[in-house]
Amino acid sequence: MRTERKLTRLDRVFARLDREPERPAHIGVPRMSRHRVVLLAATLAFYVAIVWAVIITSWLVTLDWQVMFFRPYQQWPEIHAFLDYYVVLGQRGPTAVMVTAWLGWRSWRMHTLRPLLALGVSLLLLNVTVGAAKIGMGRLGPHYATTIGSNEMWLGGDIFPSGHTANAVVTWGILAYLASTPRARRWLSAVSAVISLGVGLTTVYIGTHWLSDVVLGWAAGLLILLALPWFEPLIARAEARVFALRDAWRSRRAGTAPVPATASVAAAAMLSPHEAHAESVASAASRASADEEPAPAPREPVSAPRTSRTPPAPVYLAPGPHTSRAERTPVTPAGSRRPPHSERVTRGTSHTSQPRPVTGG
Repeated sequence: MRTERKLTRLDRVFARLDREPERPAHIGVPRMSRHRVVLLAATLAFYVAIVWAVIITSWLVTLDWQVMFFRPYQQWPEIHAFLDYYVVLGQRGPTAVMVTAWLGWRSWRMHTLRPLLALGVSLLLLNVTVGAAKIGMGRLGPHYATTIGSNEMWLGGDIFPSGHTANAVVTWGILAYLASTPRARRWLSAVSAVISLGVGLTTVYIGTHWLSDVVLGWAAGLLILLALPWFEPLIARAEARVFALRDAWRSRRAGTAPVPATASVAAAAMLSPHEAHAESVASAASRASADEEPAPAPREPVSAPRTSRTPPAPVYLAPGPHTSRAERTPVTPAGSRRPPHSERVTRGTSHTSQPRPVTGG
């Protein structure tokens, strides 16, 4: 009886992904076109200009202080409770969980790991670039400012650029980047722009960021989304590597899987031609020694006679419980394997019925 291996949940997931091994034809991968390169260069120049304007304490720093003294959270206190929850749309932990769940479902439906890998690459770029800029420039926030009118740079802070704003741009913008149709891309781009704009202004309302922090956070997130097509070959290689590891893991599991009972019995009962030949030689020697003594009483057949052996083919025994060779029931061969000899006695006849030669003496 053949037994089937019970599939695990991971096996079912990979089986679903294997239903369509090729990328769907209607989903195009964004490429680094000339328009995108120009937009990337313009955003990078804007990023550098904002940083330079803050370093030299230009009019932008003055605007930061004016907004801070305006205290928006005191001007409109009725929306404070709502904005305390709305700003969560820019926090990395909750937004990453929500977007990962959505892109995981899309990976399941599209039979590809590209959405999840693209999200992982974008979040990695966000942590490296924005985190390095925060630590490198060390700007203090409005609540910890020390000198009125100063840029508060290199004082051990970590708010420039705004991490909430940049995370909102990347996390929600990746949905538009991975959209399968132009219409869906336009709608998702508008939604992600509204969310990221609202998150940035909310941080200014609460007073945790300067206005220039938010502007630089928008530019930082947009730079990551614009540069993401350069990492598409890496994403494709990572996806191929994951499936190769999956195949290797499956092959290892198949190699250590238990063999069905019928296959093990048949393999144990198989005899090679050399073993069969050695067994026949041993049985012939035992019969020759038995002929030199008085023949015992005729034995009753124990089992069906074994068919004649052909030397090239292996000998298969009937399937059954595996036993050692010493415990097997002896089987009487059909016919004699010894060459005929005139002086030997045929099996089953009495010695008294054969004439003995008369010798003198």
